[in-house]
Amino acid sequence: MIHILVADDDPHLRELLNHYLQAEGYVVYEADDGVEASALLEVEQIHIAILDVMMPNKDGFQLCKEIRQDYDFPILLLTAKDQLVDKEKGYSVGTDDYLTKPFEPKELLFRIKALLRRYQMVNTEKIKLGSIVIDRKSYEVHCNEQLFILPMKEFELLSQLASYPDRIFSREDLIQLIWGSDFAGDDRTVDVHIKRLRERFSQRTDDFVIKTVRGVGYKLEVIQK
Repeated sequence: MIHILVADDDPHLRELLNHYLQAEGYVVYEADDGVEASALLEVEQIHIAILDVMMPNKDGFQLCKEIRQDYDFPILLLTAKDQLVDKEKGYSVGTDDYLTKPFEPKELLFRIKALLRRYQMVNTEKIKLGSIVIDRKSYEVHCNEQLFILPMKEFELLSQLASYPDRIFSREDLIQLIWGSDFAGDDRTVDVHIKRLRERFSQRTDDFVIKTVRGVGYKLEVIQK
């Protein structure tokens, strides 16, 4: 299932969007400002974000820029303004689309579906590692028949390693594949995400291990039983 983050300080608009999005089968996470949205991103797997520009504490421009540094999913900005300078700023910080209030909910749905197609969220591939199933269509992991949701970058990293068991990936390879060539951070980001994956699965399964190849990078090994 596709998870959508809706960040807007107008509770009536959030309620309206929640109604239409849930009717389309999406899972909706709501935030009433940019700070709450940032906190949700740390703990929930998000596939697309709808952000209001004018939010308290952290506005949509700031949040958009932050998302672009750490995540790779489509962003749509909402604003009551229809000035070219605001749209220019929105695109400069990384938004994929821009919708001016008021708008028809159906138009928003059309744009969401177009963005998801652009980001190829319709991948049907499933990866199996013993009792673990990694579903690249729904972005879900089933571990010992229990549903397990990962933050997006962790999911993408696990999927990449699991797609090629025993293949060694350098940190630079993984940065390019998961974060993209324009990523501004360093390769320690990979180490942090690998550590999190190990901690999440070490007590849940022994079907695989992620091994460090000293001086090179990482590889995933499937445990034969």
